[in-house]
Amino acid sequence: MNIRPFKALRPQELLVAEVASPPYDVLNSSEARIAAENKPNSFLHITKSEIDLPETIDIHAQEVYDKAAENLKNFMANKILFSEDKACYYIYELTMNGRTQTGLVCTSSVADYNTDKIKKHEFTRPEKEKDRIDHMLTIKAQTGNVFLACNDVAAMNSLVAEIKKTKPCYDFIAEDAIAHKIWVVNTDEQLQEITSIFANKVPFTYIADGHHRAASAAKCAAAMPDNEEAAYFLTTIFPASELAILDYNRVVKDLNGLEEEEFLAKLKADFQIFPATKMVKPEKLHDFGMYLAGNWYLLTSKENTYTTDPIGILDVSILQENILAKHLGIMDVRTDKRIDFVGGIRGIGELEKRVNSGEMKVAFSLYPVTIQQLFDIADSGQVMPPKSTWFEPKLRDGILTHLL
Repeated sequence: MNIRPFKALRPQELLVAEVASPPYDVLNSSEARIAAENKPNSFLHITKSEIDLPETIDIHAQEVYDKAAENLKNFMANKILFSEDKACYYIYELTMNGRTQTGLVCTSSVADYNTDKIKKHEFTRPEKEKDRIDHMLTIKAQTGNVFLACNDVAAMNSLVAEIKKTKPCYDFIAEDAIAHKIWVVNTDEQLQEITSIFANKVPFTYIADGHHRAASAAKCAAAMPDNEEAAYFLTTIFPASELAILDYNRVVKDLNGLEEEEFLAKLKADFQIFPATKMVKPEKLHDFGMYLAGNWYLLTSKENTYTTDPIGILDVSILQENILAKHLGIMDVRTDKRIDFVGGIRGIGELEKRVNSGEMKVAFSLYPVTIQQLFDIADSGQVMPPKSTWFEPKLRDGILTHLL
């Protein structure tokens, strides 16, 4: 893989906790306004700059992107952010609920993205791409970090462990209780070693989260052919062994005209059904929890009821084919308004809440997709069904920005 260090735009040490913000795409405009209230140094003023304009503004208006550029310029002029003197790599450690993952912050080659050495597993939507393209081209910076994964490399893991024995430049706990630490890697020896490891020992990386950011960066590079910085985009690469994918669950508004007992009877063709006395959080692949009419059930897929290709073997595919489409008439989860999705970060109790409120009729809990399943699908050139993976913890915006 072709990676390289970069001169990050980053906060003064005493301001990092004030500047660091949730990723732009996990908050809507109203939530961002609340999150940044009385926080003049929040990076949301750059990634969600509509919060500094009237609420009636079209969030995709050029005025919004111009405001982001103005705010970024002011952050730099007021020394809230400063630019590194030397191109560096950065080690980024996140700790959530006692589990730690550590990645390398670098810039990755757009050419590698275009030739599928950086592998994808999701489709992107043109309107979401255009938003990030307009943002990048206007502010001349990449603020959104693309979350990549790769197979473990012992030499890299050892080097990172050594670097982490030194004092980090940033060490803070965000308001969501996730701890963040950053180390600067700036010695010529270590810079060359890291670049060499990825060039010689890492044939591929995989996009875990940030498909739209990556696609937008590639199109910006095409629009700026003479800009050397635009030929690379901001990424953080994590070893697969340290990553955890959370479950991504489903709730459905109705039973497609079926009575509850009739629905349960139909499911017996493809599943063994076991009544449960508590909430069901599946403990292995091909098991599902179902909450219906105040009762939990464990559904276990029967043999030969699903295909074993990389897509068909996914639990989201089994649920889709053998329940949602077959019995509930939900053919396209992207467009059907009868289904909604609940990220595992919210917990299984959220499924009960949505059904008990009367908003939804039935809920399904799933076992998380494994990182190897993600790699297998990306390697096969296929894409995952929508809403298959939920990665936590999220990389914060504003800690390290790549200037173009």
